[in-house]
Amino acid sequence: MTKHLFVLALLAVCGCSAKAGVQLNTAEKAAAAEASKKGTGDPRCDATVVDREVSEYDTSGDDVPDVRKVFVRLGDPATSRLVLICREADVNGDGKKDVIRIYDDEGRSLREDVDRNFDGKIDQHTVFQHGQIVVHEYDDNFDGKVDTKIFYDNGKPLRAEKDMAGRSTAEQWRPDRWEYYDGGKTVRMGTDLDGDSRVDRWDRDAAWKKAQDQPAPDVAGSDS
Repeated sequence: MTKHLFVLALLAVCGCSAKAGVQLNTAEKAAAAEASKKGTGDPRCDATVVDREVSEYDTSGDDVPDVRKVFVRLGDPATSRLVLICREADVNGDGKKDVIRIYDDEGRSLREDVDRNFDGKIDQHTVFQHGQIVVHEYDDNFDGKVDTKIFYDNGKPLRAEKDMAGRSTAEQWRPDRWEYYDGGKTVRMGTDLDGDSRVDRWDRDAAWKKAQDQPAPDVAGSDS
């Protein structure tokens, strides 16, 4: 009799533990699902908002989703359409999103954040306007501060500003080198040598300088 009571008690304990384990598992899964819906924190990546839908894809073939897309439904019910407003990607398969791109309600890129060295911190930030790149910001030494900015015009690099001395803060950008581009190559470069945020030395591409120094053709003279 005592033996039977012990077995029943043991079964009861095991049953309760198993049930608790199942409940914990379910809670963990629910929490993970909710976190997946909300994304990396950008408001446009939150799929819990009304009229938004989320899709996840496995692009690496390991049965684990590594790309997540959030869509918003726009327009009247009869003619509504889904527009991509957020795309997150786990590039190295560590479970963390390394690339987050945000889109406007027309599906055009607004901005993109990238963690290039997979340390969980953003070290490349890109801003778009009308779907075209207008500025790239880089943290090349991965110290948490921007040290290079490249500005674009019509999708082409126009100039770069660099903080070589590391004097910039989150509140103030203090470059000490300015590079200007023409036809995809650096044609002149200005350097601040004494830290006063002014150019002390200019270096120019010889061929570009020669072309700039040549006098403009005398159009009026050619017509006479």
